[in-house]
Amino acid sequence: MQFLRGGRGGSGGGGTGGMAWEVVKRHFSRKRAEDVRRINPKVPKEEAVAISGRLLQILADHGPLTVGNTWNHAKDAAIEGLNSKTHMKILLKWMWGRQIIKLTCTQAGNTKKFLYSPFTADANSEAAAAEEPAPEEQPKKGWRGKHPKYKSQAKKQQRPAAAA
Repeated sequence: MQFLRGGRGGSGGGGTGGMAWEVVKRHFSRKRAEDVRRINPKVPKEEAVAISGRLLQILADHGPLTVGNTWNHAKDAAIEGLNSKTHMKILLKWMWGRQIIKLTCTQAGNTKKFLYSPFTADANSEAAAAEEPAPEEQPKKGWRGKHPKYKSQAKKQQRPAAAA
């Protein structure tokens, strides 16, 4: 049973058996990621769509909101079929999984705020544009061009091209 503890056992030599066991143990000890598309909204789909439409309207009218502020606005709106704050949180997660709303985090010092806002196609295209730099804006590799030795060579190469 020594091999279960990750020790060398009676073999005396070091091998990859302990490392392989650690990988297997780590793999099976992790929790599986939750599939947000399969979240049960606890109400029939038609009713969930109606409630999510009202919640989306609240988020669009009042800007990015925390869960607590969203619940306060939802209570004031008296949304039919919304049972509790926990039910609203489940529906918000359901809407997030279907990319109806987006969740952003703002951090000020040690505190974080998670804000829900309507998902827009413009925000998605801006995020994709920010991830991929333009081809001409890619940084140069290495330090060539910064050293005076290489600058003089670059000028020599440009002169014949300018004369032609």
